[in-house]
Amino acid sequence: MDIKRNGSLPSAKGPAEWFTGAVRIDSPFTGGDPARVGGAIVTFEPGARTAWHTHPLGQTLIVTAGRGRAQRDGGAIEAIHPGDIVWFAPGEKHWHGAATTTAMTHIAIADALNGKVVDWLEKVSDEQYLG
Repeated sequence: MDIKRNGSLPSAKGPAEWFTGAVRIDSPFTGGDPARVGGAIVTFEPGARTAWHTHPLGQTLIVTAGRGRAQRDGGAIEAIHPGDIVWFAPGEKHWHGAATTTAMTHIAIADALNGKVVDWLEKVSDEQYLG
């Protein structure tokens, strides 16, 4: 059995090429071969968000705190709240992040396909984020 506790691994700052605003990534986990699942606890400060991106096998978000926003390409911006479980289908272009005035934390879970979990695309503009 392998047990990892939140806070037992160093926090990482969300890279500026993939995120806008202040983002903290804690306790990433991976199953290791032959498992393909991986994930992290991600905290977005108000106004912070991901760039547009896709996942080859989809992604599940479990919102644990605060208020957030998420959008699928071509769809409306949707509010997300603690307890919400959000599924993005394989290859579905999307972004997610905090609300404009409230931070948001979620657990992000995705499976790797041939070692790849995410394809990062262009940043979400302020106009897109504000809707």
